[in-house]
Amino acid sequence: MNERTEKAVPAIRASNVARRFGRREVLSGVSLEVSAGEILGLLGPSGAGKTTLVRMVAGADRPTSGEVEVDGVRMPSLEVLPRIGYMAQADALYADLTGRENLEFFGALYGLAGAGLASRIEASAALVGMSADLDRPVHTYSGGMKRRVSLAIALVHEPRILVLDEPTVGIDPVLRGSIWDELRRLLAAGVSILVTTHVMDEAEKCDRVFMLRDGKGIALDTPAGLKASAAQETLEGAFLHFARAGRAP
Repeated sequence: MNERTEKAVPAIRASNVARRFGRREVLSGVSLEVSAGEILGLLGPSGAGKTTLVRMVAGADRPTSGEVEVDGVRMPSLEVLPRIGYMAQADALYADLTGRENLEFFGALYGLAGAGLASRIEASAALVGMSADLDRPVHTYSGGMKRRVSLAIALVHEPRILVLDEPTVGIDPVLRGSIWDELRRLLAAGVSILVTTHVMDEAEKCDRVFMLRDGKGIALDTPAGLKASAAQETLEGAFLHFARAGRAP
């Protein structure tokens, strides 16, 4: 007897996505999938289209053509938003509130309250090394501290899908390492992560890497697979190889 196995729905799927702003095309024909428990890194220089793509995945923008789906639901969708933890490239914090008050506000938007909210605030703040500074106004924070609170907000409601745009910019190397350790722990619990970076050592930590250049995908594979295909010892070398070749995944 033949048995049919239904393919699992990807946590994130982009299908032939394009995005234009007037006559300027920022993304063209981009397709990718992120499975449950996988971290996919978007690697490319500034202006490659990374932020535009993650904004569409997070429901903050919509493609000019093509489709973006999260958990099988076409984005943008209010239904799916509570399942997503989104950290934008620009910190969206209330400067006159404390870090704790920002976490309380955003946690409440996700339906958290009372002891549950207080517990999640403490846990997420500890993860990003902000426990001692939670009760200071945000306008007194350094840029790195603001990034850390923004990451804590993305994690506070324990989302099943994380969309992180340059999450460790301005964060010291020791804390950056602990954050990546936590991301790996979340992956083991089945969380799916889409993260943008232009830092090669962070891209090496991803399960797969999608390379973007000038709004187009030029390669998609594991870090080891990309280096092997390009006959290069480093991801930087592999990126330059695929950029010159103009290959699409």
